[in-house]
Amino acid sequence: MTGILSTGTGPEADTAPGAETSQGFDPGAAAARATAAILRDTLHGSHRGVVVDSPPGAGKSTLVVRAARELAAAGRPLMVVAQTNAQVDDLVLRLAEKDPELPVGRLHSSDADPYDRALDALDNVRKSSRAGDLAGLDVVVSTAAKWAHVQGVEPWGHAIVDEAYQMRSDALLAVAGLFERALFVGDPGQLDPFSMVGAEQWAGLSYDPSASAVSTLLAHNPELPQHRLPVSWRLPASAAPLVSRAFYPYTPFRSGTDHGDRSLSFGVASDGTGTDRVLDEAAESGWGLLELPARRTPRTDPEAVHALAHVVRRLLDRGCVATSERAEGPVPVTADRVAVGTAHRDQAAVVRAALAELGVHGVAVDTANRLQGREFDVTVVLHPLSGRPDATAFHLETGRLCVLASRHRHACVVVCRAGVADLLDDHPSTEPVQLGVSVKFPDGWEANHAVLAHLAEHRVAWRG
Repeated sequence: MTGILSTGTGPEADTAPGAETSQGFDPGAAAARATAAILRDTLHGSHRGVVVDSPPGAGKSTLVVRAARELAAAGRPLMVVAQTNAQVDDLVLRLAEKDPELPVGRLHSSDADPYDRALDALDNVRKSSRAGDLAGLDVVVSTAAKWAHVQGVEPWGHAIVDEAYQMRSDALLAVAGLFERALFVGDPGQLDPFSMVGAEQWAGLSYDPSASAVSTLLAHNPELPQHRLPVSWRLPASAAPLVSRAFYPYTPFRSGTDHGDRSLSFGVASDGTGTDRVLDEAAESGWGLLELPARRTPRTDPEAVHALAHVVRRLLDRGCVATSERAEGPVPVTADRVAVGTAHRDQAAVVRAALAELGVHGVAVDTANRLQGREFDVTVVLHPLSGRPDATAFHLETGRLCVLASRHRHACVVVCRAGVADLLDDHPSTEPVQLGVSVKFPDGWEANHAVLAHLAEHRVAWRG
């Protein structure tokens, strides 16, 4: 996925880098201008598709909900395509919250527990495993996998595709006959679509089924309007510049808040250990690097797991509270507002076990793939390259590090073995160059160096 807005053209150009660096930058006004341009092209444009790039926490779901409501209000029934059942249920709940009178259909599978039971309490939501039962409703929402099996229905005039960069192009082809025009919304910096089989035989071809829906769409329709959301409402002012620079160099964005708008504090003073000192550093600067001695380790590095668990335990024990624009006063950072991110499922499993041994429950512990799209006050991350003997394509994937570094509203603590910068220099990318394949920029090697250079300013040594 390349920076498809790197030319800085289109209605959103007034929120491009020049405007973002000015002293008088108004994040709300910039976001409103971008949203107005997107809705104008969606409701009144002549193109069959509109593409929207969004940085982490820029309000993709808010945009999808608003666009759906405005299309419905204009008498244009639509289908909404999401990538997971959790995303579908979240969108239905958001639509019901914003407009309790809007008739919404939840198209689901025939599984025993196919949707969030919270939908049963919503009078305006009709649920069915058959698309025909939902005909005539203003909005019908389902996963791409379910939509692919829908047949024998009248095509919708409009569709909204959420998380479009995480949708494979073959999945888009399977549903393209169900609608005439579509709004595609997604984050180009996140993980690429997942494929169970190798796709090397299609690399470089315009119809590569493993490519993202957006990249294939634009390869065949380069004239489609392309917009971007210029403000992240999740990432604080301490994080947005790094994430923007490291992962979105051609589509920069700003934080919706300024320095001082958010803060973390503790009710219990530091005990002087590395764990407490890195938490204090993260509370002060938004970032903390807890660095373990350089060593090659098994993937489930016991010392790193111990460090991760103790960072979370001390965060909760010290009575961490957060101050932000969302509340009038300090709010306790509870376990459900904390996440631990890893690259592999076995790493997540041993961290869960370590936290359970310390009596910590309710913290989200998962891989980058599963944390994608979620938001927390504080995140604790095991660096994908920590303790490794090599730098593989999997561990260098730009989207993986981007997800792990962009889930937080206040602070991110990274746990890592020393020596990763040297590892990167010793293992330059050796991926084969394939004709016709757009080079991703920045690549994982460059993004890792950018993040490590920043984290080095917030390094605290771990001493067990």
